[in-house]
Amino acid sequence: MQWLSWKDGRRRQRRSAQLVIDKYGDPDEATDSTLIWNKPGPWKRIVAYRDFDPHNFPAPHNDSVESFLEHSIPPEKAGPLAEFDGSVAFNRTRGELSARCHDEEANFLALNLANDVAEGKKTVDEARDYYAHEFLAFRKKEPTPYMEGLKFQPSGGPDRDHRVLSDEQLKEAEEAGKVKQAP
Repeated sequence: MQWLSWKDGRRRQRRSAQLVIDKYGDPDEATDSTLIWNKPGPWKRIVAYRDFDPHNFPAPHNDSVESFLEHSIPPEKAGPLAEFDGSVAFNRTRGELSARCHDEEANFLALNLANDVAEGKKTVDEARDYYAHEFLAFRKKEPTPYMEGLKFQPSGGPDRDHRVLSDEQLKEAEEAGKVKQAP
């Protein structure tokens, strides 16, 4: 696969993508910059990116694999999630929660803690401290329960929000725009 034939400068991303291939098989979609698996394991999708984002929390590493869940988060929790970890993203309209890190285990860790923050089980500071603790425990070959899989059942889905403009208002605005454009 051409995507995996990167030169040495892409070795880390190739290794991250290969871990996903080893676990879930060949991707469902491939481009020059991404590999995509649809519905692998517990995920809605996994995307491995050719280009990575350097990330310093909890220690310097490169984010190159993003795992997505269909999971609703109350809008008021978006701020605390961003404060917890910039590699955790929430798309309210799609009803998706994702984490982008260097491997699936780190994504499990980030998403489990993000869910704890969203449910009020941990504060942002407690979640960040626990993330650092488990990150170190993994390297020491100690138990890492939050990295072993999801500790919650993803639920919910898209939030289409609520309409605030009527068809009549839209039509009136369109007509007003036509009048302004007339010569």
